[in-house]
Amino acid sequence: STDPGYVAEGGLIPDNHDVAFDEVSLMPTTRKSIKSILRFTNELARSATIGLDSVLKARLVNDVAQKLDTELLTGTGASGSITGIINQPGVQTGELDVTAADSFLDGIALATAAEVTPNRWFISGADFIAVRKLKDTSGKYLLESDLTKDATYRLFGIPVTVSNKVPTGKAILADMSQVAVVRDVNPSVTVLSERYAEYDEIGLRVVCRYDLGLLHPEGVVVLTDAA
Repeated sequence: STDPGYVAEGGLIPDNHDVAFDEVSLMPTTRKSIKSILRFTNELARSATIGLDSVLKARLVNDVAQKLDTELLTGTGASGSITGIINQPGVQTGELDVTAADSFLDGIALATAAEVTPNRWFISGADFIAVRKLKDTSGKYLLESDLTKDATYRLFGIPVTVSNKVPTGKAILADMSQVAVVRDVNPSVTVLSERYAEYDEIGLRVVCRYDLGLLHPEGVVVLTDAA
């Protein structure tokens, strides 16, 4: 849009101020779902000493949810799949060096230059341990635990989420208010009691459909190890 200007008392205020709007389009018809089916026999269900169906339902939902988490972080967007945060177009990039605290400060500097207030680090387990060993000149660990919030760690005041779904050698610094996740279907279970009747089997189907986009790509900084 045009820049507002100074106007004298009683002067004509220019009416040439204009803005252009854009939108983030998510969940296209080509977006595929994450799905899984598990079959088990009625004999197994009857002979099990525990509620087998509930155990298998929980396991299937967990597997699908784990797959979804991976896709939301690192999905490539190929063949109708989700484009994860680290592969979103327009994100800021920088160099990661887990042996030097300055590389994390450089990431914060990129966010600050874009007038972004980041509120979350995502780091892999291996990189987290390497960063955990970093100390300042007084011998104090840089990665501080927040005693008021269980085992939450903060790096330069920003909370750290450790996830092995983030590749080693990658770190994400994000303003999560700029990350939009849309949901069509939560991981939900359907019992297929007749689908495999000729085999005297029961089927469990789990389906979910999500999408992710960035409202402002500069709100995410992806750091990558140059080695």
